Amino acid sequence: MTAGALRGVKVLDLSRVLAGPLCAQMLSDHGADVVKVEGPAGDETRRWGPPFVDEAETTSAYYQGLNRGKANVTLDLTVPAAREALRRLIAGADVVVENFKAGTMARWGLDYESRLAWEFPGLVYCRITGYGVDGPMGGQPGYDAVLQAYGGLMSVNGEADGDPLRVGVPIVDLTAAHQAFAGVLLALLERATSGCGQLVDVTLLDAVVSIMHPHSAAYLASGMLPVRTGAAHPTVVPYQVFRTAGQGRLFVAAASDAHFARLSQTLGVAELIDDPRFRRNRDRVVHRAELLALLEPVFLTWDAENLAAALRACGVPAGPVNDIGQALAAPQAVHRDLVVADGDYQGVGVPIKLGRSGAARIRRPVAAGADTERVLGGLGYSRDEIAELSGRARR
Repeated sequence: MTAGALRGVKVLDLSRVLAGPLCAQMLSDHGADVVKVEGPAGDETRRWGPPFVDEAETTSAYYQGLNRGKANVTLDLTVPAAREALRRLIAGADVVVENFKAGTMARWGLDYESRLAWEFPGLVYCRITGYGVDGPMGGQPGYDAVLQAYGGLMSVNGEADGDPLRVGVPIVDLTAAHQAFAGVLLALLERATSGCGQLVDVTLLDAVVSIMHPHSAAYLASGMLPVRTGAAHPTVVPYQVFRTAGQGRLFVAAASDAHFARLSQTLGVAELIDDPRFRRNRDRVVHRAELLALLEPVFLTWDAENLAAALRACGVPAGPVNDIGQALAAPQAVHRDLVVADGDYQGVGVPIKLGRSGAARIRRPVAAGADTERVLGGLGYSRDEIAELSGRARR
């Protein structure tokens, strides 16, 4: 294995909070040389705790989970000289990732379309915004939960008789990060042929709409609005959480008629297989309530882990509803290296595994400004100039 497929690619991470930092971290995980630039106050997620990972409470677990493997430079971009230093950093980069409020880079004289694209034609410039920079909502700030609501995701999440719910993780930001990562790789691949960089334009709105399948496809085909179904699937039965003995819960995904037959046999209710109400999935959807009334008492006689093992043994997808600790400690997660470490740092492992290229060595996140002198010194700045550019001289 080598040290990552992106070794030699230089990335300037000007982003903060989640989507941009995670995109840049993923690039770093695969070998890119990433420099993160923060203002004197630091990325605001450094203070998004508890928990914090240091006694001074300057770095939260939230921040640490998104910023490993990066050098860190502090620049006070309210100072014109610091913006010139930023331009020089951009000059040495293959990729820039930023998620400033729309118009910020233009206000600093570093707009991609009007300046950087012409000054640095090979630059891949990834811009992540809430709604885009134009159109009726262009330039509006975007936040994950607001986009979950605006993009329709909350309308399908929750119990049928309850309120719309936010998904319990920042799924829109996470999706945008992965789309930004893919977009950067596409642009780098195209650059290898054309020699030219380009804009990678990612929005939280695009991200949330893109993950609304199958509801969006069903609506476009039929005009029918989906309804909330809790943990159950709207068009496959049984495909949901069941209570088991004790406090256990088990998710069963009987996605085919064969799955349903094996589930019924394992549970000891084989007579349901030939019941005309449940013979086909379309029948089971129509008679959902009747089927669940028969199945739920049987599930309560089983231990979740034992039933999951029995179902998996006969080819029915099923798994216990784990908490985070159980999920990270699960034997298969350990086998897949889904927790990685560098000293006392622990983080989620690299999810994309390449057989020949491998991943870069995991390096813990560093303190704000840890590499300022090294990086700016390499551009020819003196210590006094660096203190002024970073804002240290005014503290």
